Amino acid sequence: MTTFTHQHTRIKKHRGIGVGAAGISLLLLSIVICLAVGSVDLPVGDIVRILLHHLPWVGEYIPVTWDPSSAQIMIHVRLPRVIMALLVGGALGVSGAAFQGVLRNPLADPYTLGISSGASVGAALLIYFGLQYAFLGQWTIPVTAFVTAVMALFVVLRMARENGKLPIQTLILSGVVMQSFLGAIVSFLVAMSQDGINEILFWTMGSLAMRGWSYAGILLPYFVGGLIVLIAYSRSLNMLALGERQASHMGLNVERTKWVVLLTATFVAAAAVSVAGVIGFVGLVVPHLLRLIIGADYRALIPMSAVGGALYVLWADTIARTLLAPTEIPLGVVTSFLGAPFFAFLLIRNKRKSQEG
Repeated sequence: MTTFTHQHTRIKKHRGIGVGAAGISLLLLSIVICLAVGSVDLPVGDIVRILLHHLPWVGEYIPVTWDPSSAQIMIHVRLPRVIMALLVGGALGVSGAAFQGVLRNPLADPYTLGISSGASVGAALLIYFGLQYAFLGQWTIPVTAFVTAVMALFVVLRMARENGKLPIQTLILSGVVMQSFLGAIVSFLVAMSQDGINEILFWTMGSLAMRGWSYAGILLPYFVGGLIVLIAYSRSLNMLALGERQASHMGLNVERTKWVVLLTATFVAAAAVSVAGVIGFVGLVVPHLLRLIIGADYRALIPMSAVGGALYVLWADTIARTLLAPTEIPLGVVTSFLGAPFFAFLLIRNKRKSQEG
């Protein structure tokens, strides 16, 4: 029996490594393809050479054989947008996996606790009163959206807290109430606005347009720091999946784990929403799909959700900017078009399984 268990564990480990290697390879290939596609198609060979040319200790050995305009388009326009797509997708995927783990609910995502609605209210208020650049220039909306998203989380946690604990059912219900209330505020501002209605709606639908290197620099430390913390707590999430009482008997500080994971996932998701607007279904679909492929071990699920989320948003953004070019489709619309049917399929499949069982 012990030998069988060790073999099974080794097979799962090798399978996880294989899936991880395949995911990273697919991500690298997707980056090159998405850099090549656009209003001006760039040869893949030129893209690889330009990228290598800008690497330290390697660039000096790569001769310049491409048009200078191609380098300008790639380095200053497409590459920062691709990096932003990777960071936003990775952040939303990781936070979605964390929320599903700590809430033990496969339908949970970064928006369950009102994070997106909180960010939307901050952005909508600034746009409505014409204060988009009033305090911090181009950073006024991202910083305000981040602050209001975190404020919404603290209100939700305050409403859900009972005797120092966070009951799962009360937490989800508090998030739904907060999201509905804040969504009503955004709808009211849209209805009352005359000049800024299109800008408010466009922000709430999400976009990576005009997001340069500076935005990526703001999001990067939140993503990296949050990923490190959540990976460190992946074993705790595995224990929590057995149930709070069982996890407690195994020595896990359940309440501390829930607080740390919830706060970390919220900061990561709020940072992504604050720079890109509301982008739905990433944190919902990606961890759910990966759970079907690699299982529910959060030691693999957390990092792979970052890779899967990055892939999802990268291709969704490529579709958004190229499908109806020169018109750009809001990124949130594309992710919803791709994610909603897939999630409906998952719901129907799970319903049939429960009925058969």
